[in-house]
Amino acid sequence: MKLVSCAFFDQIGPKCLHPKVLVLKRRALLSALAWGLQWGPGLHAQLKEDANKTGTNLNTVEVVGHFDTRVGISDSASEGVVLGQTLQDQAFLRPGEVMETVPGLVVTQHSGDGKANQYFLRGYNLDHGTDFSTSIDGVQANMPTHAHGQGYADLNHLIPEIIDHIDYRKGTYFPENGDFSSAGSADVVYQKSLDKNLFNYTLGAYGYQRVLLAGSTQLSPHSALAWDPTLIDAAPTLLGALELVHENGPWVVAEKLQKINGLLRLSDGSRARGWSGDLSYYTSHWNATDQVPLELVQSGQLNPYGSLNPTDGGNAGRMIVSGETHDATEDGFVKISASLQHQRLQLWSDFTLFEWRPQSGDQFEQAENRDILTTKWVRGWNHALLGRDSVTELGGALRYDDILLGLYNTQSRAVLATVSKDRVHELMQSVWLKNTTPWNDHWRTIVGVRGDHLNLQMNAWQNSANSGQAQAGVLSPKMSTIFGPWQKTEFFFNAGRGFHSNDARGVLDQIDPTTGMTATPVPALASSFGEEIGLRTEIIPHWQSSLALWKLQSGSEIVFSADSGIGSTSPNGASQRSGLEWNNHFIANDGIFVDADLAWTHARYANMNDNGQAGNQIPNAVGKVGVLRAALHQWGPWSLGWETRYIGAYPLTQDGSQVAPAALVSNLRVKREINRETHLTLDLLNVFNRAYYDIAYNQDYQITPTSALQPSAVTVHPGEPRQLRIGLQVRF
Repeated sequence: MKLVSCAFFDQIGPKCLHPKVLVLKRRALLSALAWGLQWGPGLHAQLKEDANKTGTNLNTVEVVGHFDTRVGISDSASEGVVLGQTLQDQAFLRPGEVMETVPGLVVTQHSGDGKANQYFLRGYNLDHGTDFSTSIDGVQANMPTHAHGQGYADLNHLIPEIIDHIDYRKGTYFPENGDFSSAGSADVVYQKSLDKNLFNYTLGAYGYQRVLLAGSTQLSPHSALAWDPTLIDAAPTLLGALELVHENGPWVVAEKLQKINGLLRLSDGSRARGWSGDLSYYTSHWNATDQVPLELVQSGQLNPYGSLNPTDGGNAGRMIVSGETHDATEDGFVKISASLQHQRLQLWSDFTLFEWRPQSGDQFEQAENRDILTTKWVRGWNHALLGRDSVTELGGALRYDDILLGLYNTQSRAVLATVSKDRVHELMQSVWLKNTTPWNDHWRTIVGVRGDHLNLQMNAWQNSANSGQAQAGVLSPKMSTIFGPWQKTEFFFNAGRGFHSNDARGVLDQIDPTTGMTATPVPALASSFGEEIGLRTEIIPHWQSSLALWKLQSGSEIVFSADSGIGSTSPNGASQRSGLEWNNHFIANDGIFVDADLAWTHARYANMNDNGQAGNQIPNAVGKVGVLRAALHQWGPWSLGWETRYIGAYPLTQDGSQVAPAALVSNLRVKREINRETHLTLDLLNVFNRAYYDIAYNQDYQITPTSALQPSAVTVHPGEPRQLRIGLQVRF
């Protein structure tokens, strides 16, 4: 059987179906093509196994080590798949950094490592996830109306070793993508089974210790769980993973991060037809070193890794129960999923020191407890359209958040006063319609429309004037036109409308709980519109290259306000962004691969001197990002992985008078195979020990109760110095 890469179009299911389905007719194949990216990269083994059972020859696609052949199967030049093998070849300081394998995406941290990362993409300071939607096995991580920041996406419970692949898309062009996806989206997909059980122990600098135990087993075909005998093998597979982490970091105040992270997954069937159910649990607590005044670091008064409030920190937890079922036939496909989550968070932060409350200090606590119910349903039909085979997809989703929010003035984590306490009910209802039609061998279109409706209700217990309700809706048309391929090259034009929701408190508050002054409400939904032209080519053997020229307009900005009395986010004026992305993947042979990704962005507010500030530059909008990533496999018993990341200088103020310096960081991973099932791993992080800033802000602060207020000053959170981690991995 000749193996080739599967074609994928959206996030619903596999384009490559079971052979018995594929051979029925061309329309059935088109149905397969309408299934999602999330099932694709692992299909190589599944197709081979299924074909061997049936003796069927398949028209398949080539899946090569670190990326799949995308020409002829992509919907845009800026979408793609990162295969799990790529993640195993690289060294990462934090689990969220696996998302940096998405070209152009930057992942940093401005506080303790238990807090959600800071994300940057396409000229957005995404804060903790405002305009980049991230999900894990279809369960969205972003949190609306969050205690710390809108769209907060905590990825500290990611387990890189069991990731099968990451599907990513950039832009507003995909009907199935909704809230928080203006800049893009990514879906992390875990494996459903492991070839071998896995034990991993890692020891490193600054008290770093990590233990991972993961494995899977196939239950008896006669198990009561094998409820559908028509499923392939009809034998459910149970996968489990447990991760324990402790670290102190290079900080003067030891971080004392403690993390427990677990996953259980039960699944059955194939990627064409089957089901799965997940139970995940995560908890952590830590001390935090937030950004510190640059003037103190430069004058030598403060260690770069020092803290001005040793009681900052936090604790977080999350439990998720989720499940899905999917089925594809010659007539179409269906997928249904649901999840129930409980999430909790407490953060103690102090960004302004003694500006607001000279007697006690400015530390505050942001706390929340949240329950989330989500459901999603997608149905696709194969049919004829003007004499051409076509697929139409109808989808719907519902998300309900029940949120208890609290904001408190604190000193050494002890509550001094309640600023606000709110109970928020948030319901997002969504529906989308999408049609995919190939009009000939070199032209296909994808057109769709998405409708979203948001209901907000808030009970403000501290100030009843802020209680109320609101609703809003948005209609988002989308379209993509793809020409080719010719000579292994195809061309794309994409356009569409997107949006993000705003914090219910910003929508409904009549009185600012911090200042006591009249609040200025913001719209419940802020729209965006994006366009992109691009190409993807494999005309040179072993080299895949894509080029995308894009433009994105946003109705309003949500940016992190480090000098805010509540240390949260605030809305600003409309913006315009444009940019160019050039991504390259080169595989010399089975043992060597190189990625080289470059992104340039021009980001400006739409109106000069907006937001009460001079100029039109967008603070913290990163204009240049570059990544060089390479791996060498099986050099005798050795394997090597290298990554160098460049983040260009970016403005800290709207007039551009303050600029954060560029950062260049390299990481190295060396593996030594002891025997077939055992190997040692050496990770050298920040190889050249370069001093750099993970993040910098322009803000006000007052260092002591009696010192002068420092307006429009600079605070920084330093990147971590060079450190070594050594791991032992045993497969059994």
